[in-house]
Amino acid sequence: MLPSRFLYDILDDTNMKGMDADVYLKDGVYHIEVDVPGFKKDEIKIECHKGTINIKAEKEEEENDETKKYIRHERKYKNFERSFYFGDIDEDNIKAEFTNGTLHLSVPEKAEVAKKQISID
Repeated sequence: MLPSRFLYDILDDTNMKGMDADVYLKDGVYHIEVDVPGFKKDEIKIECHKGTINIKAEKEEEENDETKKYIRHERKYKNFERSFYFGDIDEDNIKAEFTNGTLHLSVPEKAEVAKKQISID
């Protein structure tokens, strides 16, 4: 179970097909594994702002080939988007890898800053 700092996963239900995700915490690092089948690395954008990781996969629609007579045409690509809010994370040290249709992000927790004792003059 993730700590209470893992507040929510923002979902866009209309675009969820094909973006299944696993999120887990191991040794102070959050890991996000997202399936993005049919997309290339350069079609995936990852942004981080104020503790929220936003993942977008965008593909331009292929032009309709009039010479093809489809019997079944199910492989239409949409744009997908998924966001995860973590709170305090080390945004400067997030790492991303993309292998065989799976995006893997390593998101380190922000190191706890020790409280500073203020002396009274």
